[in-house]
Amino acid sequence: MNATAGNGYRIIENARLDARNSFGVAARAPMLVEVTDAAALPELFGYAMLRDAPVLVLGGGSNLLFAGDAPGVVLSLATRNISIIEGEAGQAIVRADAGVNWHDFVLWTLGHGLCGLENLALIPGTVGAAPIQNIGAYGVEVREHIRAVEAFDRHGGTCVRLDAAQCAFAYRDSLFKHEPDRFVVTAVEFALPRTPALRLDYAGIREELAAMGAGHAPRASQVAEAVIRIRQRKLPDPAQLGNAGSFFKNPIVPVAQADALLTAHPVMPVFRGAGDDSRKLSAAWLIDQCGWKGHRDGDAGVSAEHALVLVNHGHATGMQLLALARRIAASVQERFCIAIEPEPRIVGATW
Repeated sequence: MNATAGNGYRIIENARLDARNSFGVAARAPMLVEVTDAAALPELFGYAMLRDAPVLVLGGGSNLLFAGDAPGVVLSLATRNISIIEGEAGQAIVRADAGVNWHDFVLWTLGHGLCGLENLALIPGTVGAAPIQNIGAYGVEVREHIRAVEAFDRHGGTCVRLDAAQCAFAYRDSLFKHEPDRFVVTAVEFALPRTPALRLDYAGIREELAAMGAGHAPRASQVAEAVIRIRQRKLPDPAQLGNAGSFFKNPIVPVAQADALLTAHPVMPVFRGAGDDSRKLSAAWLIDQCGWKGHRDGDAGVSAEHALVLVNHGHATGMQLLALARRIAASVQERFCIAIEPEPRIVGATW
């Protein structure tokens, strides 16, 4: 493995990616470029190695599965600045570089008296990955607080600033996800209120707050602590057991289909979809009903605590995890006539 340094970046040839993906599966890249200054991107993409080859932008590696080696250059943003760029009585505009750890950023905002992201605590990954996936948890999606996304546009060779409407956010979706070979997210601007409008009616948050003795008017920091406690009980730590968090999206179906399923399965969890004409189903419940929780094929398995989480017990390959995911989806389709899709990006294979 050879490494060379430039102004604002470092290039590593034949780089191992095992420690750069939360599944911990073995993978390599012919070239890894670590960027410490986003201003270097125009220069880097002027080189044929980035201009003409496939480029995979890698954040914390917590939302992808390497089913094979990276086909081309892997680009890693290691920029980690956070600043308040505008401050008003009611809210602040915070700018965070793409390489900032997401959970650390949430704690930073709470420490500065800013609210809105508390339900998104302990989500793995980086700030730069958050708008791509439109991460969400416990009734909150990150798009609700994004004012703009800064990115390098590979097509135009320039840095651009896209407001929230231009980002085309949807459930676990965005413009950046649809055009992965065009935009490299470099920073995100968030509009965060100083007075909390807490979301507590989701997945046991109120009960956890009560167990914490938080009272009837909890602080945003206490909500974050409740979310952290719940997540730590339900989800395995990637440092201890390789995983990428929730592997499948919750399917969204027409109301009539949801009602028919409820008739057959009255205890099935159902939530409002994007509008009154759709409903969101619990992929975890569907998978659990098919008997997959705790299942294991060699080192590829499903968490015993949460049916939505695929895990690597040690030496599973990405292809073994993908094969298991396909079997799970096929069983849900057969039993419930519901198609479930993976949340992580799959590298080296197709779904």
